[in-house]
Amino acid sequence: MLLERHFSFPGMAAALRVMLLWICVCIWLQAQVQGALVVSHRDALTQETRNAVTSRSLKKRSTSSANMVEVYNVKVDCTVTYRFAKTVITSKALNKANTSQEIFFEVDLPKTAFISNFTMIIAGQAYAGQVKEKQKAKKDYEKAVSSGQTAGLVKASGRTMEKFSVSVNIEATGSVTFILTYEELLKRKKGHYEILTRIKPEQPVQDFEIIADIYEPQGIAFIEATATFLTNELLSLVEKTVTDTKAHISFSPTLEQQRKCPGCESTIIDGDFIIKYDVRRKETLGEVQIVNGYFVHFFAPPDLPRIPKNVVFVIDRSGSMSGTKMAQTREALKAILKDLHQEDHFALVIFDDEIVTWRNSLVKATEKNVSQAISYVKTIRDNGATDINAAVLRGVRMLVKERKNGSLPERSADMIILLTDGMPNQGESNLTRIQENVRSAVGGKMSVFCLGFGNDVDYSFLDVMSKQNKGLARRIFVGSDASLQLQGFYDEVSSPLLLEVDLRYPDNAVDFLTKNQYTQLFNGSEIVVAGQVTNNDPEHFLVEVFAKGPEKDFEVQGKAHVENMDVTFPEKNYIFGDFSERLWAYLTIQQLLENSDVGTQEEKDARTAKALDMSLRYSFVTPVTSMVVTKPETEEGSGSPLIADKLTEDQRQKAEKQGGISRAGAPHAQSKLHGLSRGSPKQRAPMFKSVADVDGDPHFIIELPERHDALCFNINDEPGTIFNLVRDPKSGFVVNGQIIGKEKIHPDAKVNTYFGRFGINHKKLGLRLEVSTQEIIVFHDGKNFKLLWSDVTSIKEINMELTLARNCSLTVTLRHSVKFEVIRHTKVWKKHQIHQDYLGFYTLDSHHLSALVHGLLGQFYHGVEFEVTDQKDSNAVMYVKQKTLNVTRHWQKDFSRNVTDGENIQCWFVSNNGTGLIDGRASDYIVSGLF
Repeated sequence: MLLERHFSFPGMAAALRVMLLWICVCIWLQAQVQGALVVSHRDALTQETRNAVTSRSLKKRSTSSANMVEVYNVKVDCTVTYRFAKTVITSKALNKANTSQEIFFEVDLPKTAFISNFTMIIAGQAYAGQVKEKQKAKKDYEKAVSSGQTAGLVKASGRTMEKFSVSVNIEATGSVTFILTYEELLKRKKGHYEILTRIKPEQPVQDFEIIADIYEPQGIAFIEATATFLTNELLSLVEKTVTDTKAHISFSPTLEQQRKCPGCESTIIDGDFIIKYDVRRKETLGEVQIVNGYFVHFFAPPDLPRIPKNVVFVIDRSGSMSGTKMAQTREALKAILKDLHQEDHFALVIFDDEIVTWRNSLVKATEKNVSQAISYVKTIRDNGATDINAAVLRGVRMLVKERKNGSLPERSADMIILLTDGMPNQGESNLTRIQENVRSAVGGKMSVFCLGFGNDVDYSFLDVMSKQNKGLARRIFVGSDASLQLQGFYDEVSSPLLLEVDLRYPDNAVDFLTKNQYTQLFNGSEIVVAGQVTNNDPEHFLVEVFAKGPEKDFEVQGKAHVENMDVTFPEKNYIFGDFSERLWAYLTIQQLLENSDVGTQEEKDARTAKALDMSLRYSFVTPVTSMVVTKPETEEGSGSPLIADKLTEDQRQKAEKQGGISRAGAPHAQSKLHGLSRGSPKQRAPMFKSVADVDGDPHFIIELPERHDALCFNINDEPGTIFNLVRDPKSGFVVNGQIIGKEKIHPDAKVNTYFGRFGINHKKLGLRLEVSTQEIIVFHDGKNFKLLWSDVTSIKEINMELTLARNCSLTVTLRHSVKFEVIRHTKVWKKHQIHQDYLGFYTLDSHHLSALVHGLLGQFYHGVEFEVTDQKDSNAVMYVKQKTLNVTRHWQKDFSRNVTDGENIQCWFVSNNGTGLIDGRASDYIVSGLF
């Protein structure tokens, strides 16, 4: 299970969730090698285009030597021309120490982007990256590792981004400049384009600037710029200049304007800077431009009526969909059904090892039918195995039958939407045969969209099956927003405007054309076609578009417009060199890679070879290339290589299952600073933020939502023992927990222990809570009162907000400090008529706690880096805190969202009371009293 809670913690650069649960502790962290410098790119070319936005992340990690490195410049410069975006991120730092220091540069960028340049400038010398074939770059990396040199790593960062991270040793009083460039074609979603810059400097920077220059010849319909961190004072600093075809946006707060308070070192700038815009759409033909020997055609006609759709929802209800997954699927289906138009037709196919249909045929989406379908959806419960083959074929047969009977509108779109979270284990289980069965049954007559829920499904299987049948696949990440993810995908495909779109260009005037035939054009999207112009006669460059509309055929034609950019914009503020050619190259490579796993082996090899050739020619880091940068020599020896890779979505999913991409070598922490970071080679801060929870038979879980995995360990001791869980000396926030024992069923039986009492104290806010399985005693501001778990109440004061819910959960928010939840459980052994009440503690937000916070839970608020290797079945070797541990794959329970039944979480279990994972020994955390 994946818990999607993201909180910001001092000294941390990524999202980490720490829990002490009923079963054990789990931690997911970004594995890195000593001195690691590999850029491991994630590819979203074949998946999650819903999030095709320009997104960047600049973050900081602080160490004790933080003041010895001055980051004096951070600049994000984005230039957009005809939707093609080029982003250059520059950071500069000075080592003010009298010894050399390791400085780290870290940036989040969109998965859809291709890195095209990375340069380090050290002592006046530039160290630039060189794009090579992936296998050749891999040999460079392996050679460096085998000779004892260090290497590095760039990994996924959440669902839509990937993290570029590099370090370099800078001599005393020396400086370094990092320059990263990446390019991408902005994709129109829901009627607009979006550029998102994630900014988390965590300290003021002397020269900080975000700049975006946008040129769109069609004219800018609207543009808006905002940020999640903008206050009224900062709002005026977002400068926007817009003319008919150009826009300039800048955000450049001074050092003092960045501070949270006068003179303090913390910054108010923490969140997302977002630019949204769209272009004017007057021409039905769209915009066709010829620039520098290449043409690009943007097609999204305005004011088209929608085409009715006929959709069969094929929903997995097997046992693995139990709990939250099934509940979220029901919620999403109810919302989707309500969104159907009356001219649409729909059907529901529910499957496990048996196939059940709500109705035997598709029905019109009348108010009555939709209402009855929603009532049916509410009754769906998980059960049984997974027979994907039979379920999809049932849906296909229903559509084929309705078409044959003439029951569906002639001009309407037929589609299957499959949602599954696992592998086929009933009926036909051979993936290739399932794909062939579906392809044969569909016969090119409908689209198949596949949604893979969680990490247990084979994404590549769904991806290929969708591509074979005019559809696409999408991963649905396990999390609190899974229902919204499902609805978001449906919104993208719910309103087809045109079918069988054919865009034609003169055969004797174009070459190397990108894809120009599309099954559908959906509302809010856009079709982009590009190619090389062989005949520079625009008068004879005729463009034609043919498609099927809801009532009649769509036909339009027109001529291309030739623009001389040097004449139109001699200042070149809004363009960059050969953008039109690079746009064509980007789109061509993207489409080649999207289809590199479809067709005969010969066709696959040909597409891959062409993608490789073009990636090398245009210096793009893609799934078939890598960028290699040789670091400067140090006292320890010659420079080692930085290797930048890009993975497919299938490879990304596999890496997540394995706990990240592993490399040989020992992990070490790192500290980053606003696009730059610093820290000693032996001590670096972790990469993910943490939230700490405690529950059950003292078992601790530390989750990384972005990594979809966790670590876990148990703490065993005698009943009555009190452990310190959290202690923050700066704020005075302390959580201690006392364990209680289960009544023995047999005299020789092992005594299971649980948390039965918590003592929670916040000295600065004058708060003390004593929570037991019977009652809750609150001392605050000289007042005290007692609550019972049977109470339902809410108390709100200036510095404290307390809510006691009917489901035996207590939520407490302390202003500018921490938010946590305590849950009371009752475990029942029916055979022996024994009831055991116990408590769970869940930290929901602790980013205000200081870097000094510690304790069995608190130490993980800073995160912890680890690396898992040598995995065999459920066993593996873990490198953590300069130790080598044997770990085992376990399932544990988290009750934070489902108090009654809990949710299963996979984790790597560290035995022997967490020895090697926790600082010191478990006995070091024993205290004498709750307060």
